[in-house]
Amino acid sequence: MLMRKAPGFVPASPWGLRLPQKFLFLLFLSGLVTLCFGALFLLPHSSRLKRLFLAPRTQQPGLEMVAEIAGHPPVREREPPPNPAPAAPAPGKDDHNSRVKPHRRKGWLRHTRPTGSREEATAALRPGDDNVLFSFDFNAFRSRLRHPVLGTRANESEEPQGRVRAQREKIKEMMQFAWQSYKRYAMGENELRPLTKDGYEGNMFGGLSGATVIDSLDTLYLMELKEEFQEAKAWVEKSFHLNVSGEASLFEVNIRYIGGLLSAFYLTGEEVFRIKAIKLGEKLLPAFKTPTGIPKGVVSFKSGRWGWATAGSSSILAEFGSLHLEFLHLTELSGNQVFAEKATVRNIRKVLRKIDKPFGLYPNFLSPVSGNWVQHHVSVGGLGDSFYEYLIKSWLMSAKTDMEAKNMYYEALEALLPTFDLPGKDPGAALTLGPQRSPTVVHQGWPCSCTSSFLHPLGIRDPGHHRPSHQKEQPSGLTQAFRLALPPDTKLGPEAFWFNSGREAVATQLSESYYILRPEVVESYMYLWRQTHDPIYRKWGWEVVMALEKYCRTEAGFSGIQDVYSSSPNHDNKQQSFFLAETLKYLYLLFSEDDVLSLEDWVFNTEAHPLPVNHSDSSGRTQGRQ
Repeated sequence: MLMRKAPGFVPASPWGLRLPQKFLFLLFLSGLVTLCFGALFLLPHSSRLKRLFLAPRTQQPGLEMVAEIAGHPPVREREPPPNPAPAAPAPGKDDHNSRVKPHRRKGWLRHTRPTGSREEATAALRPGDDNVLFSFDFNAFRSRLRHPVLGTRANESEEPQGRVRAQREKIKEMMQFAWQSYKRYAMGENELRPLTKDGYEGNMFGGLSGATVIDSLDTLYLMELKEEFQEAKAWVEKSFHLNVSGEASLFEVNIRYIGGLLSAFYLTGEEVFRIKAIKLGEKLLPAFKTPTGIPKGVVSFKSGRWGWATAGSSSILAEFGSLHLEFLHLTELSGNQVFAEKATVRNIRKVLRKIDKPFGLYPNFLSPVSGNWVQHHVSVGGLGDSFYEYLIKSWLMSAKTDMEAKNMYYEALEALLPTFDLPGKDPGAALTLGPQRSPTVVHQGWPCSCTSSFLHPLGIRDPGHHRPSHQKEQPSGLTQAFRLALPPDTKLGPEAFWFNSGREAVATQLSESYYILRPEVVESYMYLWRQTHDPIYRKWGWEVVMALEKYCRTEAGFSGIQDVYSSSPNHDNKQQSFFLAETLKYLYLLFSEDDVLSLEDWVFNTEAHPLPVNHSDSSGRTQGRQ
């Protein structure tokens, strides 16, 4: 340090400072250092140097960072709120009179300024805005429902409702037995094996556990099984972890886990379900990192890549086409537009609208790399079914404003129907385009085709759409045709069957004659009952109940059977999670009043998880409008 010499200046130290001056200088220097390091630790998110000096914060169990897709910042999980969104009434409590008046705001969503750590614990940041927090207005949502969730129970005491109520209670007892068996022998596992009295994990969920728990939540709530619902909720809170590293089916995780968590939140308002659904949705986003935006069928939770799905493989129409309902609601509950934009409308539909469609139809296999069809096989049964189901349901869920979905549905319907010799006699479920690209009908049926296809009973609910009159009768005719495949003893339909040369509908191979507790037939009964109130559908539904009791109930749960044509069939030792999510739920709704989970308010995803219709508010804005 250089000092200019001045008269009378006597250096008091090597630096030329007297002791008092040196003391003051050191005091100033220490204050400056303290100020700098204090700012480093105290200023919120203000310095990149923080990452150089501070060790990474330990994450809470199950906390994952969202994959940053298309420049969108992550949505992080917060602590469960000390004062969560007002919850819906407990199962069994009538919520009709407790609904608040509609909020005078647009939609169900509200944006609020941060007011402290409590609010930061309950809301997710909106993408691109670090100062605005996002929350879901549960009260506003519930106020827009047109019916109480569990109905009014107005006609329960009237005849013949006494008998119907007893039938409904029987179905409730079956659900309780299925749940208690699962809880006793396989709690936390994905599914129960009732013969060996243990659990089954499987390999299609990527290490996620508790598929039966998640699938059962809304059914337990619907049936007012209060204690069982609380058991399931407690497991989700304490034991449902997302820090897994396996390879998962995008389709199965979406319809079972995401769908189950979303519906549980909409029914109860419990924040744990919303938070878990958003976090799990974030883990699925890497599946969409393809050149076309069409997702791969399998995603690796460990690497965030496609898993074993290589560049040369194809994506299946029914899988990538059955994401729209759930992903729109993920955006509604998180404020993150990446779910709606990246994973649904702007990518998948854009590709499908542009690509050439043989005879106006959608083949089953598409390359997510090239965007071209891999084969020209078209099916409204397996491989294609729920794509068409989600088109009509997307239109209904949008309060009939998603005209793109409606038009795609009816365009496919009108292109496909002329190839079949209907009405009501031929459930032709598959169409193959031959070498000359000429259509050849394959007269094969699957249970999935009964409802989850282009002839879904919901498709006849649009009186304004012009269709030949016989087409309006085909959902009912198709359901009756499937009854031809029911063996006289078990009355449980096989996995596949054929209509050849006028023969009776039968499975031609042993590998087609099994029954795995599928729901599709009773699903069609429920929809057709609500549309027609023809007692034949309840009669047929009760036959299913009796058949399940006689052939599928075991000492420790329900099991599928290996041969529906045998009067003493062997069991397959598996209580499918969709048996609790779908089969028993649709049977219960079949014997319930129409305002229980009213079709005016709810749309069921392909795993029977109810998602709300986006009713317009007074300003005319519709939730999820495209």
